[in-house]
Amino acid sequence: MQNVINECERAARKIYDRFDASHDWQHIERVRQNANAILAQETADGFLIDIAVILHDVSDPKYAQGGEDPESAILDSLELTGMQKRRIKEIIGSVSFKGGNGIAPASIEAEIVQDADRLDAIGAVGIARTFAYGGAKGRKLYDWQEKPRGEMTEEEYRSAPTSSATHFYEKLLLLKNTMNTAAGKQIAEERHQFMLSFLEQLKKETDGNK
Repeated sequence: MQNVINECERAARKIYDRFDASHDWQHIERVRQNANAILAQETADGFLIDIAVILHDVSDPKYAQGGEDPESAILDSLELTGMQKRRIKEIIGSVSFKGGNGIAPASIEAEIVQDADRLDAIGAVGIARTFAYGGAKGRKLYDWQEKPRGEMTEEEYRSAPTSSATHFYEKLLLLKNTMNTAAGKQIAEERHQFMLSFLEQLKKETDGNK
């Protein structure tokens, strides 16, 4: 199994090396760490979780080019059973937030990977990633006149160039209440409070009206 993991890593890293700092290989390493911390308190298939973590962003629509599907290509290249491939795809399919339109996890493995990924979207690292992605897309740091959107389609969520600060209200501050596991909920609470403190300070430093 370790050989399969190593092969998967080699193929995936070539793709993540093309992404900006918000979704690079370090992101995968942190999600892996989160998943292992949660897995220590749960009973689940660690192998499926590891492969799903490694591949969960390789076909991200934000970075996909020309209809490419690296996720399927890499999975097909690995020595996995048909059942393992289906379960890994199922896990990955429930990771994304998609503007609040994501698929609910159907297994403990999916719950763990979803929690692990969302934990990396909040707290200090979540703040850093948000501004890294916003910078890569040329977005404003903040716009206090901008109203956060509530209900929206996945396309609306992905396409509107809202400021990085607005993204906190449209996604990041909502993630704490989406956690599935006890460990995920516990970690998320501290990171959520840190983000609230950050936003309060950001508003103070920018007068909240610029």
